[in-house]
Order: sequence, then C-alpha cells, then structure tokens
Amino acid sequence: MIRTGKKFSKPAMSRVINGDTVLPEEAETPEKIRLDLMMKEIYKSYNRATLQKFIKSGFVTVDDEPVLKPNATFPRGVKLDLKVPEELKNADVEPEIIYKDNDVLVVNKPAGLLSEAKGEYCPERTLADFGYIAHRLDRDTSGVMILAKTEAVQKFLKKQFQDRTVHKTYYAIIIGRPKLDEARIDLPLIRDKKRPTTFRVDPNGKEAETYYKVLKTNDKYSLVELKPTTGRTHQLRVHMKYLGHPILGDPVYGDSQNNRGKSEKSQALSSAPERLYLHAKKLEITLPNGERKTFTADLPKEFSDVF
Repeated sequence: MIRTGKKFSKPAMSRVINGDTVLPEEAETPEKIRLDLMMKEIYKSYNRATLQKFIKSGFVTVDDEPVLKPNATFPRGVKLDLKVPEELKNADVEPEIIYKDNDVLVVNKPAGLLSEAKGEYCPERTLADFGYIAHRLDRDTSGVMILAKTEAVQKFLKKQFQDRTVHKTYYAIIIGRPKLDEARIDLPLIRDKKRPTTFRVDPNGKEAETYYKVLKTNDKYSLVELKPTTGRTHQLRVHMKYLGHPILGDPVYGDSQNNRGKSEKSQALSSAPERLYLHAKKLEITLPNGERKTFTADLPKEFSDVF
C-alpha cells in the first residue's frame, strides 16, 4: 500500500498551487505623513511652528484620540481635529505687505503684535504665523520687518543681521529735547539682575551704539531719527532713557526717576499714551537674489497727532 501523505489542509492555497485560481494583489499600504505637515496642509493660516505647539499642548486629536508628538505619522484621510481652548488674540490682524517675492515677505508690523511667541503655546497670532522670523521688533514697536519663506532664506537673512550689514532707521518721539540735536551714543548694555526682563547701561555690558538726530521739536516732545549700528535688546529705549529723554509711551523705561526734569516728564506722560512711540521706518538689506533693497514704512497717524 502506497501512502500519499497528509491531505493539504488549505484548500484555497491548494487551488493556487494547482493553478485553478490566483491570489488577489496585496492592497497598497496608505502613505503616512507627519502630523505637523498634515496639519499645515489643512490649517494654512498657521505656520508649522505654531501647529507643533498646538500638538504638544494637547489641542490636536487623531480619530478622537489626543496626540502630543508633532513627528507622529498617520495615513492621509484620518479624522483630524484642532481645538484651541480660547480664541486667538489678534486673529484678524493682517500686517500691511510692503514687498514679496519667492523668498521673502516684507511687512509693516502694527504696534501690539508679537514678532514670535515664547513658550509652547501662545494664545494670540504673531508675525511668525506669516513666515520665518529673521529679526525682531518689540511688541509695542511698529514698522518694517522682513520674513523668510524658507529656513534656508531665514539663515541667509539672519547672517546679515549678525554681521551688521543691515542698515536700520527708526523714528521715535521722546520726552523733552536733548541738549545736542545730533550725537552718537556709545553706551554698553547689560541685563538688569533686579529686573531680569530689562537692561541698563553698564561699562561691563555688551557694546551698543546708536546715532540720533532731532528732526522736529516743540521742546515738550521731539521727533528723532535713531540709527543703531548694533542690535541689543531694548537698545534704543535704554539709550534714550539714559540721556534723560525716554521714548513717549514706554511702559518699562518711561519712568523719569533719576532723569533730569522729572516734574516736566511726569506731566508730559500723564496723558498715558496707548502705545510706544517707536517705529522702524527703514530697512536696507540684501535679498537672496543678490539685490540690495531699501524698504520703508510710513509713520503711523498717531505720530503726527503729537505735534
């Protein structure tokens, strides 16, 4: 008696082996994409950095489950939801566009708008939602800012600021009138340990140089042109305070203590201006295409209202 062996236990596979049927083609694995990149395609009003902060803060769910890692990958078509717990401040702010091309966006930043957020989450819109930040202006400062459209261009622009090949011109309204209508201020700055978010003049500080020129004055206030050759934080505000003529509306350095003419300055500030009267008027920089350009932003109306 001849043994034929065990009977094949999978009839379907047996038919395939015998050529009676064909196995269906394996379904293609859906393409997976990083969560932050997928969100950027959907929520176009936010930049990638802001969306990453939303994810890390727990504001994003995938198929109703919270995901905290921006680099987590999912197939396209998943149920994606973004729930920011409060409406963004300045959500409807659209900075005036001065110039744009394939590499950069130049805008006139309004006073009150942050250049970029600090920390994991910021409940308001910032300029970083419009492009990559190459330099900063204080929240209460208005005027010309240049944004990069790619990280490579951002690096290119930042290097110019670091190398001091960018020329910046500011206009400010200061309290009173300086003794000299035109002068160079060469006063090093250091962080104030008593108030870590502020700076002060100190011989052991970092080099800081500003040129100023009085353009208009009524003795109570003066419109001055400021040209910094260095880019220290709060440089213009600290320099003008040190001269005894703080910038009008400065909530940090506007205190007239230890400045000349205290009573006059206190009276001048009594109207409590709604903004800092500092405006980035002009910016000269080289674009990625090699062209050297100068961009300007008109003075806000409130500047002319002072005189």
